[in-house]
Amino acid sequence: MTECITIAVTNQKGGVGKTSTCAALTGIFAGVGKRVLAIDLDPQGNLSFSLGAEDTGKTIHDVMKGDCTIISAIKHTRVCDVISSNILLSGSDIELTGKDREFILKNLLAPLKNIYDAIIIDTPPALSVLTINAYTAADDLIIPMTPDILSLQGIAQLKDTILGVKKYYNKNLNIRGILLTKYNPKYLLSKEAGEMAEIVAEQLHTEVFDIKIPMNVAVAEAPAHQMTITEYDPRSKAAKEYTRLARYLYPEIMEQ
Repeated sequence: MTECITIAVTNQKGGVGKTSTCAALTGIFAGVGKRVLAIDLDPQGNLSFSLGAEDTGKTIHDVMKGDCTIISAIKHTRVCDVISSNILLSGSDIELTGKDREFILKNLLAPLKNIYDAIIIDTPPALSVLTINAYTAADDLIIPMTPDILSLQGIAQLKDTILGVKKYYNKNLNIRGILLTKYNPKYLLSKEAGEMAEIVAEQLHTEVFDIKIPMNVAVAEAPAHQMTITEYDPRSKAAKEYTRLARYLYPEIMEQ
């Protein structure tokens, strides 16, 4: 069994492919026989739905409040294990108090590191205690962005938070890179946004991945069928690029 790695996928801007990226990596890792836990930290619960996990029963909200154990909140789906979320999670900034509230998720995940090969966290499109908990708990950070100025602004706004967490809470946080999604090389805007992303990446001491996820209808269709992109349309360009990304970032996990 490989050493468990915890991956957080983040951007303050919504609609940039965070959930799609989480679901894709989950499906790819599970597809090579790895034990995967997906954690939905977004109150909208899109990752939970995409992976076929109900938002009923115990959720990550109950776990972080201390109302149940993390083991009791794990739901077993066809793809992987999931800890789901629901709209109650949106009150976390008020409910989660105390001087160590940034470490709640990290402490909860510690005993699961011996069970899973990968833990993948989908973060909310906002700066909140949930986002900070995800960064504090993560080993790696992946930042998806669409090739537009608003998506780029989302990363720029996150920059101080990411660097602050790295300085004060998680010095070992590895910012793996910026992932361009919904990418069409024919558009001038895609090229310009990619060039601007390089500037932000330099400030974060990371890279813009050469691997880019193309604009592909299958990515949007897969969640409706509660399937990952590699299940729904494994021959699609998006599925192939996500698989390339997984092999590039995590060759040790991709070994069967």
